Amino acid sequence: MRTPRFILTALGLSLVASHASAEDAAPEPILVSATRIPTPESQIASSVTLITAEQIEARQQRLLPEILKEVPGVNIVQTGGPGGVTSIFMRGTNNSHTKVFIDGIDVGDPSSSNASFDFGQMQAMDIERIEVLRGPQSGLYGSDAVGGVIDITTRSGNGPLRAQAYLEGGSFDTFNQAANLNGAVDQLHYSANIGHFHSGETPVTPLELLLPGEKRNDDYYDNITASTKFGYDVTSNLDFGLVARYTDSHLRLTGDDFSTFPSFPAAQQSASNTNEYYGRAFAHLRAFDGLLDQTLGIAYTRKRSANYDPQGPLTLNTGERSKIDWRGTVKLAESQSLVLGAEHQRDDISQPLSADIRVNAGYAELNSQLGASFFSALNVRYDNNSRFGGKVTYRFAPTYRIAATGTRLEASVGTAFKAPTLSELFQSFPAFFFFANPNLKPETSVGYDLGLEQTVVDGVVTAGVTYFHNRLRDLIDVAPTGDTYANFGRASTQGVESFVEVHPINTVTVRADYTYTEATDEILHQELLRRPKHKITVDTHWQALDALSFDVSVLTVTSWVDGNRDFSTPRFDAPGYTTANLSGNYAITPKLSVFARVNNMFDRRYQNPTGYLQPGVGAFAGIKANL
Repeated sequence: MRTPRFILTALGLSLVASHASAEDAAPEPILVSATRIPTPESQIASSVTLITAEQIEARQQRLLPEILKEVPGVNIVQTGGPGGVTSIFMRGTNNSHTKVFIDGIDVGDPSSSNASFDFGQMQAMDIERIEVLRGPQSGLYGSDAVGGVIDITTRSGNGPLRAQAYLEGGSFDTFNQAANLNGAVDQLHYSANIGHFHSGETPVTPLELLLPGEKRNDDYYDNITASTKFGYDVTSNLDFGLVARYTDSHLRLTGDDFSTFPSFPAAQQSASNTNEYYGRAFAHLRAFDGLLDQTLGIAYTRKRSANYDPQGPLTLNTGERSKIDWRGTVKLAESQSLVLGAEHQRDDISQPLSADIRVNAGYAELNSQLGASFFSALNVRYDNNSRFGGKVTYRFAPTYRIAATGTRLEASVGTAFKAPTLSELFQSFPAFFFFANPNLKPETSVGYDLGLEQTVVDGVVTAGVTYFHNRLRDLIDVAPTGDTYANFGRASTQGVESFVEVHPINTVTVRADYTYTEATDEILHQELLRRPKHKITVDTHWQALDALSFDVSVLTVTSWVDGNRDFSTPRFDAPGYTTANLSGNYAITPKLSVFARVNNMFDRRYQNPTGYLQPGVGAFAGIKANL
């Protein structure tokens, strides 16, 4: 493997003499996804990126793909502008190898071909925090957590009644609104949110793909999302909660006309209308003076998509997931805790076919501290799937901290799996002589990483580097016979994630991340598609005044292997790109503020994936009120 040099000056960063003191440092972040219990960041060996509501607001990001595309180890692929189908490739694994939770709800779509979550349909208006956990995580999370886990937490209510609303408009016929109401009354705390995202004219189809004289039809996307979160504290040790989310989205897009081969963009637009429901109720109890902390939850999701193509009939996809989960944390000693969990899940498809899968699972994790410097997490999980039987996975993640030098050593090793989907098991296409395979086994992986993090100059500079390696087996793909699926694929991914964060003065933060990824098909001995080798992000936040702030972010992605729009040319090198975004926020009064941003401000024209233009330069501005 070619390991990149980790040189601070190559990222264009420099230190100044004015150093922030250690006393001015922000409190240490508390993370949950790596251990499923609140844990200080310095005690976690796994690679986790935390994104806060303050960061999202500073950058004025409105949809989830905008937020995630700058995360190290993550490659976002979106078919055009807002609302286009959006996939994530984490650490070089497949786009179905990332597990996603919203407020503890597993939001994968059982009705889709790979049972993954479409990131393009989620607004950011109520997000409180996002944790992106990388590496194989099935030891805690079961199927799908091969590349990692994305855990999203929405806003909760507390304190006196507060209301917030914003309104913005701009390029591409953009007109967005959102409102939030939250607070607490006695034992009841609540949060209610509604957001409307509208982008009416986004050019997506490259002009060179159109037939002579054919007019380009711009994409249209409209999304209304409502969410709520309630909690009721019965006593100091017992509370109940409810979260719910509903999304109604409408996308008009240019599909492909397959009347000839190679195909070309269709003259008439297609349409995709989606309704998504997510909900979870839970009870939380602390007993025996806090020695046992347990939560019992029940969740339900339903997604229905109606897709219209002028060349064919209306197609409907409807999938549901119901899940009961229990998690308990037992405090064994001051430096040891045991996390226990049990789950029952049922996935159903009612359209375009009728099928279901049931999964029963249990897991345990021991979190330990030895002395003041050594921390570890060891977990094991057993999943019993009604279609293929049992699967055992594990993860061990130790970290060693040297407080005197500001050094942290990290390592982890774990296994993961991806269960075959209902579509792969049961959905056949006889007209095309292609048939499902009910005998498929799960895809499997084993992976490890090694990392070093160093803080110097009283916390002014923090740098880190992590090497990762994954080996994937029994990958499900079209069989060599071409008429069904089979477990015959093999792949490996490896690379380096590195970062530098600098606080030259109290009001400025600069962070640079560099990711190097090699992803190889071990059957064909060639690069996997849509995994760029190099990715660099640099973000600078400047709190110029108490009421005025600016944020500048730059994203560079080098070339990758892709196919053209209809894959009549299956492999070629797609060109890389660099984009830059600028945002500013100004508080006129404590209750009224204005904001503006410019996305892709150098108007870089690029396609990702090939055949789908990403939005060019766009300017947006708005006003926000806090009551």
